[in-house]
Amino acid sequence: FFDDHFLELYKRTQDRVAGKKHLDRLPDFMPMDLAAGTPEPRNPVEAGLADLWARAVPAMSLQWRARFAESTRNLLNESLWELSNINAGRIANPLEYIEMRRKVGGAPWSAGLIEFAARAEVPAAVAGARPLRVLRDAFSDAVHLRNDLFSYEREILDEGELSNGVLVLEHFLGCSTQEAAEAVNDLLTSRLQQFEHTALTELGPLFAEHGLDAAGCAAVMAYTKGLQDWQSGGHEWHMVSSRYMNDATAGGREVSGGSPVLPYGPAGLGTSAALLSVPGRVTVPFPTTARAEAARARPLQPRAAPARRPVPGAGPGHAVHPAAQPAPGRRPPQRRGLGPAHGHPRTAAGVPFSHVWDEARIIDYDLPLCAAGIHPDASPEQLDISSAWLAWGTYGDDYYPVVYGRTRDLAGARAATARLSAFMPLEDPAATPPPTTAFERSLADLWRRTATPMSARARRTFRTAVEDMATSWLWELDNQAANRVPDPVDYMEMRRRTFGSDLTAGLCRLAHEDRIPPEVYESGPMRSLANAAMDYACLLNDVFSYQKEIEYEG
Repeated sequence: FFDDHFLELYKRTQDRVAGKKHLDRLPDFMPMDLAAGTPEPRNPVEAGLADLWARAVPAMSLQWRARFAESTRNLLNESLWELSNINAGRIANPLEYIEMRRKVGGAPWSAGLIEFAARAEVPAAVAGARPLRVLRDAFSDAVHLRNDLFSYEREILDEGELSNGVLVLEHFLGCSTQEAAEAVNDLLTSRLQQFEHTALTELGPLFAEHGLDAAGCAAVMAYTKGLQDWQSGGHEWHMVSSRYMNDATAGGREVSGGSPVLPYGPAGLGTSAALLSVPGRVTVPFPTTARAEAARARPLQPRAAPARRPVPGAGPGHAVHPAAQPAPGRRPPQRRGLGPAHGHPRTAAGVPFSHVWDEARIIDYDLPLCAAGIHPDASPEQLDISSAWLAWGTYGDDYYPVVYGRTRDLAGARAATARLSAFMPLEDPAATPPPTTAFERSLADLWRRTATPMSARARRTFRTAVEDMATSWLWELDNQAANRVPDPVDYMEMRRRTFGSDLTAGLCRLAHEDRIPPEVYESGPMRSLANAAMDYACLLNDVFSYQKEIEYEG
């Protein structure tokens, strides 16, 4: 009802100002403490939200209430993003669309309701962990992409909507509507397969890592089953509801019994209910697509090296700091944290393959030039810190697959990663334990030099960025051990972490911490801006490093 109400009153009229006023009042009807009361409703949306909130919230914890309120706010507030795109006649790019669709599409909100309906509240200790995030996001993406397939005709031809995955890919790929629909279905199937993979391979280790008791494990599994049931039930509803293309002339495939079946549909965990017999209708299995079958049949092996050519559009164009441009014949400056003093070029005793770098390689990589390029206004001191952090992160990115990947020592990698937080103390940046490796020794030195002048909040944010990057390397090792090519959506989201994008962004903010409030960085427009820049850098790196990574590193 909210979606249709917002469409009629604000989208069709393109009245963004009135739409924002309407949305700004809705959080008042979701108090964390019900005793605080709510304002008097002015319309059915407010009255319905107040009633539903009062009926659902008392049975759930404060942690669940906070998560559910955030999902509900996203569902409501990001409707302005859709309205702004309609006003501007703008079709989003695929990455932006997937991220924003999660907020405005309401599936994460539905995931919270599954906890309520199944009486299976996810324990707070693991609610924010990667496996639970991936289950929720893969569930949400599949729900939204399925809806896009079924609602394309209604949304595009009748409502003038621009937020539809089929339209997004049709525009981005420059292909026909049918080709875009097949691509959306392939992505939908991939997201369901990601759900399967996470449920079967990541939940068990998560339970062990956090020491969940039997009740906590049972709650997570019941929640996971609830997500599966929602998928299959939602698909069946789309097949029969009059809200979508369910008449004999609406593009479906007529079968015995008179009900149309769309020529595309998902495959994977939780969708078998779509093939169950229903009185008065005969259902048939969905055909696959040539694109999907070609992807499944493709062997995972290196291809012939592509010819090297300039990357179109590479280099947005900004000045490179002169400190990183040595005079002709002079080698780049050695930076603290890069050289032999911290042990990078040396082989660690008892650690096979640990001779990852040597001094010549450090100089040849010219990481100070990279630091100057991404931080052109840096002072020499800031450039020194940035160069050293880039060296530390790049060394770790090389070290993990060689030392832990070749030996399949996943347990050793996890143990080494778990130790890193101890070298980034929040209270006293210099209070670190004795390091056992060059990697730890360099981190302790860099943390002391970087975190000492920071505020407490900035330290927490920066440490989280480092931890996220190091933890993401474990995800890469797991994929390497399983010889698994990641799902494209999971890949792009994890690529930001493996590339150290938040760490790099944090380095650029060091000089602005006292001038820009943290709330500005956390706002929707700034996050979108940052994500676009991160994705550009990650994809550019993928283009340049394909031959090295695939042919030589495996």
